[in-house]
Amino acid sequence: MTESFEPDLTRSTRQVFLEGVHDGTPIALGYFVVSFTLGIAARNAGLDPLQGFLASFFNNASAGEYAGFTVIAADAPYLEIILITLVANARYMLMSCALSQKFPAGTSIWHRIFVGFDVTDEIFGITIARKGLLNPYYNYGAMALALPGWAVGTALGVVAGNILPPSVVSALSVALYGMFLWVIIPPAKKNRIVGALVLASFALSYIASIAPMLSDFSLGTRTIILTILIAGIGAALFPIPEKQGQQKGGND
Repeated sequence: MTESFEPDLTRSTRQVFLEGVHDGTPIALGYFVVSFTLGIAARNAGLDPLQGFLASFFNNASAGEYAGFTVIAADAPYLEIILITLVANARYMLMSCALSQKFPAGTSIWHRIFVGFDVTDEIFGITIARKGLLNPYYNYGAMALALPGWAVGTALGVVAGNILPPSVVSALSVALYGMFLWVIIPPAKKNRIVGALVLASFALSYIASIAPMLSDFSLGTRTIILTILIAGIGAALFPIPEKQGQQKGGND
């Protein structure tokens, strides 16, 4: 990440924007690879390349999109699609609240809305780590590459899914699960509570799929119920100490 010791607000908009482009380049490359496999899931859900592009452009989140594609493939009603996407992406609301504190008091509501439109884990990380108050054009610079990289990768994944042999498409579908394992294993190894909650989610998901009454619900509804239940129990029984949470927020 570009390390600047000069506050954003004392430099030109162009300079700050280009720093965002610089820091967003590796993010865009990573997004392209990940979203390509996500495009396979979109294709399996019946989306065409344009629909896959728009889905990723307006919902730049791997877990949220995958959950959405899963319930779309199951012919879920619109309300269920909305709810599961909202639950899967709820953390971005918290990130947006934290990020809003980094902008000057006079920052317009439109800048805050446009920055909040593409708050992702990675863009939040590079933005929150910058010293002093932020210029929203830094975020725009990072978004200028990261967002198209994600959307184009998804569209190309849909195209590839339509022309590649079924065996290759099946292999690429498995790659997406590998990505999710890569996301959850490092924090699970560092924190036993997180690891226990991950294992509990595996077990409860299986139980819910075979248990009477629960198994009658659609996959999306079960996912919504279990996500809220497990996250709620984890937050209630194992809250992050205030000092530790502040320290983590300053370093991510």
